[in-house]
Formats: sequence, C-alpha cells, structure tokens
Amino acid sequence: MSGGTAYHVRGVLLPDERQTELWVTGDGLVSAEPIPGAETLADRGWIVPGLVDAHCHVGLGTQGATSLAEAVEQAEADRDAGTLLVRDCGSPLDTRPLQDRADLPEIIRAARHVARPKRYVPGLAVELDEPALLPDEVAAQARAGDGWVKLVGDWIDRGEGDLAPLWPDDVLVEAIAAAHVAGARVTAHVFGTDALPGLIRAGIDCIEHGTGLTDELIGEMAERGTALVPTLINVENFPGFADAATKYPAYAAHMRALYATADDVVRRAVEAGVPVYAGTDAGGGIAHGRIADEVIALHRAGMSPSAALGAASWAARDWLARPGLTPGRPADLVVYPTDPRADLTALHAPTVLLLRGRPYGRPAAA
Repeated sequence: MSGGTAYHVRGVLLPDERQTELWVTGDGLVSAEPIPGAETLADRGWIVPGLVDAHCHVGLGTQGATSLAEAVEQAEADRDAGTLLVRDCGSPLDTRPLQDRADLPEIIRAARHVARPKRYVPGLAVELDEPALLPDEVAAQARAGDGWVKLVGDWIDRGEGDLAPLWPDDVLVEAIAAAHVAGARVTAHVFGTDALPGLIRAGIDCIEHGTGLTDELIGEMAERGTALVPTLINVENFPGFADAATKYPAYAAHMRALYATADDVVRRAVEAGVPVYAGTDAGGGIAHGRIADEVIALHRAGMSPSAALGAASWAARDWLARPGLTPGRPADLVVYPTDPRADLTALHAPTVLLLRGRPYGRPAAA
C-alpha cells in the first residue's frame, strides 16, 4: 500500500470521548503528524476502533466446510458491518490464505474444534477416540492456530439424553497446561453446567456461550480472570434446538431452561466482574455481519451501552493484544454519524470504515 492515498478523519474518539483528528498514511498507518493534502473522509462523527467479533467461524456453512471463495464472502460481510478483527473459534476449512488478504479482516484462528466421536456436529471437529489423547491434540492445534485452541466442552450424550461433559477433569488440567506451554490460550463450547467446574478449575482462558453458569462458577471466573463470550444471538436458537429434539425430552427441557435464563447469566457475570466480549457465532446457522445485533443483545442483558460497545471494540482488542489507534499502527476504525452509545442501532449504519487505512464496505459505496 506504499504510496497510496492519505486520509483524514475528525470526530469524537471513543472511549476517550475527546475531539480527535486522525491522519492515515498512504501505507495505511495512523500518522503521528498531520498530512498535508490528505483526503478528508469525515469532519464530524464518533470514531470507534475497528469492531471485533470474538466468536466467529469463517469457512463454516450450513453443510460444513465452505469453499474458499465462500469464506471470502463471509469475511467481506463481517468487514462491511465494521468487524475488522475476528477471533475464529474453529473452522473445518483452512483459512490461512485469507490472512494474506489486505482487504479482509484480520483473522485470529483457533484451527479445528477438538471433540469426541458423535459428540459434536459431524465433520467439524478433530475427533479423539480416547480422552487421554487430548493433551497431545491440544498441543498440535496450538501449533496449527494463532494462539487459541477450541475444545467442545459439552454436547448431547444420546445415551443419557441430555448435555454431558466430554473430558475428565484430570485430562483437562494436562491439556490446558500443554496449550499454555505452547503459548496458546484455550476456550471451550459449553451450554450446560456440568462441564464448567472442570474446565474453569483446569485454568481455561475463556468460556463460549456459558448459559449454564452458576453464581459460584461466575465467582471463580471473576477471581481467575476467565473470559466469557455469551453469543446471545446464537442462544436465540435454543428453542429451535429443543423443538427438534423430540427423541430427547430431558435435553429439550434443559435447552429451554438455559434459554430462559441466558440474559440473567450475562448480567450476573458482568456484575461479578467477569470479562465479557461480543461474539456472534457466525457460520452455519448464524449470518455473518451481525456484530451490531450482538452488542445490542449484550446491552439488553445488562451491560451499559459503553461496556457493550467496548466488548466489541477497544476492550476486545486489548484482550486479543491487538493495537488501538496509535501512531504507527494500522488505521482500523469505524465512524458513526451519531454517538452509538446513545442508540446502539447506530452501529448498523457507519459513515466511514477504514481497514488498514483503506475505505471499504457500505460507506465506500455510498
């Protein structure tokens, strides 16, 4: 991008709440100094560091792995909605070629899910015949990904007819330690309660969904700094999952109960000080580009508008160790015509979107 167009944006920078002028070099970086002749893209508005989808699946479709071309379309949909950084929580497709694309969001990959046979969606995960194989597989996935490993913590056990844990507690301790030695963090898909104590006490770094969290477990997560990504717009599918499970009435009733209390779980987690981040679970049954809906759902569940927005922007970027809008860093930002904290639906309509200092998406086409 060397020698490209330089840009200028003026507005209120969040979360600092200060009037700011940002200049973007022809290389797509935030400039420490004004740039004469830079093209002004916005002379007013609210500037937000590029949005983050902290639970996304690029390369996953309704029938399993997509083509690489379809994965590009998914990433473009996220980008055009303002999501400029994605934590991909497991994909059956090798999406590393997308990481070389300057026009797509940065993707932090967790490589493949790790599960047991017949204990997750068919074809998506690396399936281990024996739980004892988990530490070695976690180490392998740590090498294959970008600093994250994704476990399936619970899923329906058809023998029991309800959600049940996949892994013994002692194996989880060894597996999570193996990931940490390799410099990776570990997260886990968990709907119910039973799998959570072993995962949290083994030192897991994050819980996805977490609809079965109790007050005691929330307190442990807060003490340990364990993060939660609730994926509330995916939780909206729980009644449908229950309706389809006619052969498993206990599971169906459990899923309906988890759905009924999901917002309250998030509220209690926030009040206890658990770090909560926004993730859509896009891929499969959830459309890409819905980060605004997840932010709105987090606010509905009890987060303040500023905290809900931060969970999909500056706070999530800090958590994922990705830079903000400081000199010499990539100019990844979104500008809104009104303060999105006053009305989070404003997140659906940005006026400017810069990814690595280049305009993209709906604003660029307007």
